[in-house]
Amino acid sequence: MDDSRLKGRPPFPFAVIAAAIAFSPRLEAMVAEAVRLAAIFGAELLLIHVGRRTAAKEVMLDEIHGRLGAGAAVRIIWLEGDAVDSLLEACKTNMVDLLILGALRRENILRYYLGSVARRMSRRAKCSLLLLIEPAITGTPFRRIVVSCVDHGKTAHTVETVRYLAAGTGCTDLRLAWEMDQAGLAMSMSGDSTTVETARIREQLLRDEEAKLGQLAIGLEDDGLRGERLVLSGRPGFAIRRYAEDCGADLLAVNSPDGRYGIIDRIFTHGMEHILEHLPCNILIVHSRPAAGPDARRTDG
Repeated sequence: MDDSRLKGRPPFPFAVIAAAIAFSPRLEAMVAEAVRLAAIFGAELLLIHVGRRTAAKEVMLDEIHGRLGAGAAVRIIWLEGDAVDSLLEACKTNMVDLLILGALRRENILRYYLGSVARRMSRRAKCSLLLLIEPAITGTPFRRIVVSCVDHGKTAHTVETVRYLAAGTGCTDLRLAWEMDQAGLAMSMSGDSTTVETARIREQLLRDEEAKLGQLAIGLEDDGLRGERLVLSGRPGFAIRRYAEDCGADLLAVNSPDGRYGIIDRIFTHGMEHILEHLPCNILIVHSRPAAGPDARRTDG
């Protein structure tokens, strides 16, 4: 297809939602989650299965559609080949805005190094991803959503996408957590800084981060969203993961990575890896196709 059709396309509204399905015990729950979200946002719904198409699988899906009342409103795409490559191509061809994937809360060592479909997709997808750790036939409630905010042009798009998602799903507790740039903090302090100077620099940086956070939060109360705005310090990815876990978040939203990263990022852990190695809750990875702007700079890992 013409890739120019995707360039500049905003991450929301969700006009096309897809779900990657496997014929596992979680199949009906995954389909139910996708049907529910497509209905909420008035989106076209695709179910993508990478694997052999059989009569038994078709019958199983027909039965599930019948129980869920989905039927002809769902389009099924059958593919064969590498799971990630097939999903990427299907999402690009069908201009998918949101792809729903089942994910494990914590992967074992073997899967950590080989990489699961969800992990590999998080690095390569050109659409937003919703990783569900415990899909439910009744639908997953997103009562409390935490947004990871970093000093990057993508962050504003991520916050706006989450506001759109929150409005549709009935969330009223939206928390914006700014991850303080620890590298910038260290660089701003010379080796001979006094304790007083160090405290002053840290305080100024904290005020700066709070001001940026305040800009992102403009209008949230008008949307009926309440919640906290806070600045976190610590390793990127690790601090936000801990916060999402401690506050009982139903969903953690993060920017998509700037690009692919490899074995070096796995040895010297990238911020996203802290989240993916042990999911604190469901994860929304927002892929921003609009340009981040000349002032954007990467500080997420």
